[in-house]
Amino acid sequence: MTRLFVALKIPDKILDDIVSFRNQAYKGSEKLRWEKKEKLHLTLKFIGEVKEQKIAGIVKELEFIQNYPAFKCNLTGFGCFHYHGVPKILWVGLHTSEKIFTLTDELNSRLEKFSIPKEKRKFKTHITILRFKGNPGESFIEGFEKFSIPQNLFTCNNVALIKSELRPGGSIYNEIKNYKLKDMEEG
Repeated sequence: MTRLFVALKIPDKILDDIVSFRNQAYKGSEKLRWEKKEKLHLTLKFIGEVKEQKIAGIVKELEFIQNYPAFKCNLTGFGCFHYHGVPKILWVGLHTSEKIFTLTDELNSRLEKFSIPKEKRKFKTHITILRFKGNPGESFIEGFEKFSIPQNLFTCNNVALIKSELRPGGSIYNEIKNYKLKDMEEG
């Protein structure tokens, strides 16, 4: 079985900016296990575990992605997902075209033929930067939520099918296929 997801790739310069903003917002001295720069992305669809023999079909099915235009984006600020009131994921938000929702809907529909269930949760444009092992406390979260990220417009023009291998030291990502988006965003 192979664990897969589909991701909007973020330009390298913006990844550097995210790390810089994170470092400016975090004033603590505690060593945290931040997501590595090269692992930062916007997950469009978590596929999960699939049999090896399905991968070629999924790669081919996802070629429709190349019909979508590149996405103009802007980082919006930091936020946190909670589970039963406890912070679990620190993220940076991403504002982009409404077409991202059309793309995620189409991903969900097209992948159903591979027995991959549709996502039930509402899609939220975010890039995970930290997964909490314990509760970091409200002051930690507030420090990020109050941090103002300067406007930084950029374009994302690649979507990738990525293999995620879970290891004791954390997951390792390997790109299976990169899909280039059209050069101009329409509308």
